[in-house]
Amino acid sequence: MKKSEKLIDLKSLRLEELQNYFVELGASSFRGKQAFNWIYGNLISDFDEMQNLPISLRNQLKDNASINSLRLLSKQGSNSTNTNKYLFETVDGNKIESVIIPEQSRRTLCLSTQVGCPLDCKFCATGLMGYTRNLSTGEIIDQYIQTSKQIYPNEITNIVYMGMGEPLLNYAATEKSLQILLQDLGNKIGRTRITVSTAGIPQNIIKLADSGLRVKLALSLHSCFEEVRNKIMPINVKYSLAENIDALKYYARKTKTKIMFEYTMLHGINDRDEDLNALKKLCSQLPSKVNIIPFNSIAHMISGGFSSELKPTPLARIKEFAEKLMTKDIFVMMRNTQGDDIAAACGQLAIKGKR
Repeated sequence: MKKSEKLIDLKSLRLEELQNYFVELGASSFRGKQAFNWIYGNLISDFDEMQNLPISLRNQLKDNASINSLRLLSKQGSNSTNTNKYLFETVDGNKIESVIIPEQSRRTLCLSTQVGCPLDCKFCATGLMGYTRNLSTGEIIDQYIQTSKQIYPNEITNIVYMGMGEPLLNYAATEKSLQILLQDLGNKIGRTRITVSTAGIPQNIIKLADSGLRVKLALSLHSCFEEVRNKIMPINVKYSLAENIDALKYYARKTKTKIMFEYTMLHGINDRDEDLNALKKLCSQLPSKVNIIPFNSIAHMISGGFSSELKPTPLARIKEFAEKLMTKDIFVMMRNTQGDDIAAACGQLAIKGKR
């Protein structure tokens, strides 16, 4: 086979596609499974490390394929927690960030699906940097591979699609990356340990429900009132909360999973008694739980405008808000801020100099 002008990214292929690719190279399909195990089980980044593949086949791969979608530029650790933030560069020179959050019994990878984000949510630094392009399946998967190598021999136990970008606006790559992650990758990350977070793209919530993947789904809610969401999340003008709630009800029925409502507390905007009552009412309509998130500073990206006026809800009110939700038998989690000293906390991921 002649050297290909465009290299095939093996990390963008499901197991069966990888096996078919090796057949196209003139090898047996089981070589594809061997390569799959090298990539995901042994975290290799060089074809020469695939020791049970013939040298001639390895040379073919060098000429026609790639297993390096991203280049790790830096790793930054938090002084207050064990959170680590990773800065990657794509082949075309764009930069993205991923985060690993270690806890007592798990290590959670927060991965990105876009370079920047087109949604412009006013409380999120990623939105303030603007949008460049979608990430490929391989670029999404490579965040898992490369961060796994950084913490080896420990393993990533949970994955959240909550980094830079809106996963459901990059639906094809997001779904395919989920399919790959849910295959046997050595540490067997199950669907109950993977969460996709969305600001609300109803037609693709339904599409994900019909995919059969049955991963957990989180809605970036932040208000139960359309007019408030319109102001802090412009995407709500196009896809209303009412449309998204209908889609979430379908997702919950179809997948038999609970919906997570993510709720960043913004002083005077969504922490009032009327907000509390509206959230109680919403949670009564479908199987759900609430993740209360403190508003983390985005001062590193703000240059004025409405975002600069946002303030965090005082901790006492956050606790009161959560406790009153729990009196209605609503399952509530209060997220502790981790990594804010390195701009790695929820809503802080962004590359300076971009807009």
